[in-house]
Amino acid sequence: MTQNIAVVVTSISGPNAVLSGIAKGCADEGWRFYLAGDRKSPADFALEGCHFFGVDRQLASGFASAGALPFNHYSRKNIGYLIAIRDGAHVIVETDDDNIPLDPFWSARERRSVVAAAEGQEWLNVYRYFSEAVIWPRGLPLDEIHKPVPDFAGLPRRAQDCPVQQGLADDNPDVDAVFRLVSPGVFTFRQDRRVAIGQGTWCPFNSQNTTFWRDAFPLLYLPSYCSFRMTDIWRSFVAERICWENGWSVLFHEPTVRQERNVHDLMRDFADEIPGYLNNRRICDLLAGLSMKPGLASIPDNMRIAYAALADIGLVDAAELRLLDLWFADLKDAGAL
Repeated sequence: MTQNIAVVVTSISGPNAVLSGIAKGCADEGWRFYLAGDRKSPADFALEGCHFFGVDRQLASGFASAGALPFNHYSRKNIGYLIAIRDGAHVIVETDDDNIPLDPFWSARERRSVVAAAEGQEWLNVYRYFSEAVIWPRGLPLDEIHKPVPDFAGLPRRAQDCPVQQGLADDNPDVDAVFRLVSPGVFTFRQDRRVAIGQGTWCPFNSQNTTFWRDAFPLLYLPSYCSFRMTDIWRSFVAERICWENGWSVLFHEPTVRQERNVHDLMRDFADEIPGYLNNRRICDLLAGLSMKPGLASIPDNMRIAYAALADIGLVDAAELRLLDLWFADLKDAGAL
């Protein structure tokens, strides 16, 4: 309990084997497990060791954004974050209902460590450090797929402060629909490497096996008014840009889950990812050129600047800015601002 770790998931599933395994693991480790439901969630959901918040409990939570967030949407996960924060979490680990934790998932998290560091690389396909296959994370511009990455042995090893950390997933890793349509199969990543990306380097990260420390809790915010398949990806770009201002890096580390992916319509995924295929490079160029300020107190204003810029070019709806302000008000009520 010394780290006050909470695991947060959103799901409309009943108590399946994955959720049951997470609940048991949290109970064994003294972590807390929060599940944010939605309108399609079972009305009688009950799972020992899981703090389930269906729609009614969310609306009764006192958080202003609970009634403003869209229903039947992944961004309901924001309420799970807020409840965990209000209950005193110092570290939030988020995952999904089809990710099975491996033993290392339950290890203590370290925010600071000496690792291989990549800066000034523009776009970097971090997956290539963990596999010899031509594989890339969802959100990487397609014209970056075959770009060589700097030799791992040549990357400097430095002490890095990484309050955001992305764990990889074995078997069905987080890749885009293009990859799944042309390269079906099971993948296993190497376990012996870690890479921190910093100033001037972009690599998308997801919300499937990701750890945030308290200083970075505002960056958990998942936007609602954009393509579903870009919700966590565009969040990652905003987060990386703000990390630069604070001298933080984002750590990519060995897989600590394996995914048995829920059924997906790959052509629907492809359609939902088109805004990313066409705009992710544009988004990061835009974010890189914004004027921001360092410091924890500046993070809300920096996020407003980022999302306002995305709204100005029509990639998120202007309604996102109202949700963002509600998020900050709720974070303040939860004691995180």
